[in-house]
Amino acid sequence: MGSRLFGLKFLALLPLICVLSAVLTSCDQPVEHTAPAVNERDSVPMMVSYGVNTLISDSGIIKYRIVAERWEVNQNKKPSRWYFDKGLFLEQFDEKFHVEAYIQCDTAYYYDQQRLWELRSRVRILTKDGLRFSSEQLYWDQVRHELYSYTFSRLVTPERTLQGTYFRSDEKMSKYLVSNSKGTFERDDIGGGEPSSGDSSRKSQDSLLMQQRSPMAPYRFN
Repeated sequence: MGSRLFGLKFLALLPLICVLSAVLTSCDQPVEHTAPAVNERDSVPMMVSYGVNTLISDSGIIKYRIVAERWEVNQNKKPSRWYFDKGLFLEQFDEKFHVEAYIQCDTAYYYDQQRLWELRSRVRILTKDGLRFSSEQLYWDQVRHELYSYTFSRLVTPERTLQGTYFRSDEKMSKYLVSNSKGTFERDDIGGGEPSSGDSSRKSQDSLLMQQRSPMAPYRFN
């Protein structure tokens, strides 16, 4: 009777014994903790420079001076790019090394394969002729030698002020187009001088000149 009772108790404890045996066996074998291999290097820049003040040449001619707190060059990105996340100040020179324009912004990308600049946040330009440009985003295509923006932009010259949501210009800011715009002009731009008579005569002359003035055709870039 006793042996039978012992056998029943042993059968009842058998599952527990198997579990404990498996746990003890697994504790004896070391477990190797592994992680998947890192194959993508998309976020690793090949160069990071701080306190940059350097000259950039194009076709053997010095064209620009770059001043930046941080300059990152990343050719692993698609497309490859330069990255200025701490702001950018850029001087543009002519063939005689005279300053043609000053350009600054809070953030800049330069896609070196496309030769395309993308300037973001508080973009400001000042040319040697006194033209001032401001926007929140501006593209500079060095292949086509043109500037353009699809965001609200403001352009101020000694003669006029233009504002619009589309802007396009040549690199020298000498020929530009602003559409969806608002603007203020001097009287000389419309009438060519003050009339000698009173207000009614001046209004009639302005109305006649506005009717005779042909609409401006869009500037076509080649």
